[in-house]
Amino acid sequence: MKFPDTASVAQLDHFDEVIDVRSPAEYAEDHVPGARNHPVLDDAERAEIGTLYKRVSPFASKRRGAALVARNIARHLEEGFAAKERSWRPLVYCWRGGKRSEAMVHVLREVGWQAAQLQGGYKAYRREVVANLETLPATYRYIVLCGETGSAKSRLLQALAAAGAQTLDLEGLARHRGSVLGQLPGEPQPAQKMFETRLWNALRRLDDGRPVFVEAESKKIGQLQVPDGLIQRMRAAECVRVEAPAPERVRFLLAEYGHFLADPVALKTQLDCLAGLYGNDTVARWQALVDRAAWEELVGDLLANHYDPAYRRSTAKNFPRLAEARVLGVASLAPEAIGRAAAALIAETASETPALA
Repeated sequence: MKFPDTASVAQLDHFDEVIDVRSPAEYAEDHVPGARNHPVLDDAERAEIGTLYKRVSPFASKRRGAALVARNIARHLEEGFAAKERSWRPLVYCWRGGKRSEAMVHVLREVGWQAAQLQGGYKAYRREVVANLETLPATYRYIVLCGETGSAKSRLLQALAAAGAQTLDLEGLARHRGSVLGQLPGEPQPAQKMFETRLWNALRRLDDGRPVFVEAESKKIGQLQVPDGLIQRMRAAECVRVEAPAPERVRFLLAEYGHFLADPVALKTQLDCLAGLYGNDTVARWQALVDRAAWEELVGDLLANHYDPAYRRSTAKNFPRLAEARVLGVASLAPEAIGRAAAALIAETASETPALA
């Protein structure tokens, strides 16, 4: 049976593998979920071809480009694709469904694999993602976990997922905890486009017949913007207010942000960012606590004078249904206690009639 040699974005999941033949730099910024990078031109080669096109002639660029593309495809055949079975069905794309992916698909089909080219390439895929992120969030019923900093909302979300509930982990997708000290050690955030790809991929796999638990977030998570379609749905959703004792929250945060304790200079640099809000004297007080390694006092002070007031203002403003929220009290933030809280929350919501806000 001969399969079509082109496919649409809607058919992504019909293939054994998705191959991105764009340059490594293009791939790093964003790519189709699960796609593997087998470039027909690397970054330097792509720049070389562009220069030839502008400074010499289109013919010269095509002649040189054809040689490079042929050489790179041969290498992929000998290395990346050598173990592929006869039945392998890859979907191939480049920037806009042009010559780069066309060349790869042609060779793969000549070999005997039923390869297909993504219609419109990455450009069409990106349009689909942007359009879906405007409409797809409205498909689901959200339950938003609210609670002051250190109440282990992210851990509760993970426990809910482990217990079989449906969750959307925005901070996990953004690789950031969402506060001034929220950057993960040694782990940069993805590009905005990559974040949106991850979000789209997570949303499209959800079941619209079940509630989706999500943590309350502001419009920005670190340097990344949450799409309007999703943030609006979240802000209109029902809420659960997670409450934990202050001493438990301090202990939890000291464990969660231990990397800052090991690098006081970085911590003081981050605290400098708060001078515009609280003034130099307050920041100097916090930095003095860092110098003394008075960690519990520092965290308690930051909670009382920065995080808690800011969080209360933000949630009261952005989540109008917070006033009617059920309260989930968690006396301990140990893993087993969080697990029990997750189970209780699942049991409570299981019997409720789903209703889109």
